[in-house]
Amino acid sequence: MTLARMPALFIPHGGGPSFFMTGERKQRYQATEDFLRGIQHTLPQKPRAILIVTAHWETAVPAFTGGANPGLIYDYYGFPPETYTLQYAAPGAPLLAKRAAELLRHAGFPCNVDAHYGWDHGVFIPLKVMYPAADIPVVAMSLHESLDPELHVDLGLALSSLREEGVLILGAGMSYHNLRDFAAQAPASHAFHDWLDQALAGNWHERREHLATWQTAPGGRASHPREEHLLPLMVASGAGSDAPGRTLWRGTIGPTSIGAWRFD
Repeated sequence: MTLARMPALFIPHGGGPSFFMTGERKQRYQATEDFLRGIQHTLPQKPRAILIVTAHWETAVPAFTGGANPGLIYDYYGFPPETYTLQYAAPGAPLLAKRAAELLRHAGFPCNVDAHYGWDHGVFIPLKVMYPAADIPVVAMSLHESLDPELHVDLGLALSSLREEGVLILGAGMSYHNLRDFAAQAPASHAFHDWLDQALAGNWHERREHLATWQTAPGGRASHPREEHLLPLMVASGAGSDAPGRTLWRGTIGPTSIGAWRFD
């Protein structure tokens, strides 16, 4: 089978295990779940593998999960007992982890492959919605502990050739992540998403330049008191080409804006 070039995407991973709950909590995230479920129909073909950058893993140098069958890390708190028995039995992809590490090292970035680390909820929760059959090999990637936006764009660039090999590069985070003031900061979230739509519509260098200034964007810091949930977007944009980034989805969770973007 000829492998189609995959895009790089930034997606919302949701709020803990909310997609797999009932009642008001699930209803709040239903539109996000519907969006994630439909992503597969927007791709040129089924991915050969998925490289997913998670907002919930920070390391001294970028790291990749290298196990053949990584376990799950239930890193959410205060949810119903059944949400701690969720399973996602997709295979790991040790060879992809090794290949990704080689690409980073070739570009001058030290990195690690961790054969023992598992998949946190920023990995298995959105993938369980997107690909419930769990039949696509997965490698998770950490953030660099510096949280430097330009560095993460450059990491994406170093990994971009994987797209030619049928690998879907996913940045999994949240474009708004101020849990303390989730409702109060709704106006800021709308302003920040308007800015993101414009900032991501440029070519590769323009996107990098704009993303480096996200903290001074309207609503930027109010939307992200700490930026770990935004940085997977930097990697996805960096893995894209000079074609403008495209708004893939714009929705809300309660009163706040949430979004997803695609980079071809």
